[in-house]
Amino acid sequence: MKKYFTKEVKIAISVIISAVILYAGIEFLKGVNLMHPSNYYYIRYENVTGLTISTPINVDGFKVGLVRDIQYDYANSHGVVVEVSLDKKLKVPEGSKVLLTSDLLGTVTLNLVLNQYVSELHHPGDFLEGEIDNGLMGEVQKDLLPSITELMPKIDSILTGLNAIVQSQELQTSLSNITKVSADLKQASANLSGLMADDVPAIVSDVKQITGNVNHLTTELKEVGIRSTIKHIDEVVLSVNTLMARLQSPDNTVGALLTDKTLYNSLNTTVLDADSLLLDLRLHPKRYVHFSVFGGKK
Repeated sequence: MKKYFTKEVKIAISVIISAVILYAGIEFLKGVNLMHPSNYYYIRYENVTGLTISTPINVDGFKVGLVRDIQYDYANSHGVVVEVSLDKKLKVPEGSKVLLTSDLLGTVTLNLVLNQYVSELHHPGDFLEGEIDNGLMGEVQKDLLPSITELMPKIDSILTGLNAIVQSQELQTSLSNITKVSADLKQASANLSGLMADDVPAIVSDVKQITGNVNHLTTELKEVGIRSTIKHIDEVVLSVNTLMARLQSPDNTVGALLTDKTLYNSLNTTVLDADSLLLDLRLHPKRYVHFSVFGGKK
């Protein structure tokens, strides 16, 4: 019987199986799942710096595919064509964009932004719209770097001025004076510490003694002078009250003068009569005065 599985056939089968396993292993290391069906699309970019094969493609942060191949567009001599594989279940509406984004560390990611406003879908093999999202680094390069470039001459002038100030003789003299003042302050602090340790306790002791004497004197004055003064005031108040009671009583002359209106009316009438008498005396003096050069009548 003729043998079909000869040694050469077995070697060939082993080589083919090894090649298949090697290919599957390489694809697996690239992140490609050969058992998972995918659709292939193409994207055109002006610049793909940092983009590599097997770079994941995300939709809302979820991985839906990866980069399969990157080729320069030799036909147009401009741009780069990127081949990507996307999950076969993913439906890509027309007008969707694939943003190429770089972070601060230079890591490049592809973010698929699906167009939610149309119902028409891309077919496998179509070109998707590619767009470069500069992100934070792009904003820094666009806005911040020009400002920094403009500030560099001013910073250089400021540093030159600071260098001149640091090397100036006036600054050295000021530093020397500060050192001297610091030494004087240190000596004054030491003298003050000695004063606080030696003289101040004695002064405080004398002040305490004086305060004690003043307190003792105040206590004696309180006990002696204030009592006699209060007693004298009480006597004066009692005398005043007695005097006022007598003045208000109608039983005495002063009380009668103060309380009896008859005396007031009599005095008022007398004053009026006296006024009338004086007026009549001034108008008719002969009624009251009689004189003669040769003597009066007998």
